[in-house]
Amino acid sequence: MYKIYLIPEAVDDYKELDGSIKRNVERKIEELKENPFLGHALGHKFNIDLSGFYKIYVQGKQYRIVYRLITPQDIEIIEIWGIGKREKEEIYRKLAKRLRKREIT
Repeated sequence: MYKIYLIPEAVDDYKELDGSIKRNVERKIEELKENPFLGHALGHKFNIDLSGFYKIYVQGKQYRIVYRLITPQDIEIIEIWGIGKREKEEIYRKLAKRLRKREIT
């Protein structure tokens, strides 16, 4: 079993979801604890460098969980950076803002 950590913004994403979607997200996170390579590797998406991040689908591909592996050679923690809709690349735009914010601070 791997440790899962949600950055504060991802916790907020989770809180905004309705009940049925939350349950599906929880199931995917449980699966992720068993297999950190469950998701698909991301590279450059919509002019955003997401190298090192992965995505897994939730709710029939309507939502994404975007995460990265801390110390990928010897995985210690799976860090979730966002949970959001696929629609209009919403999740990727959120992630880009979070990455920029982290670079500044």
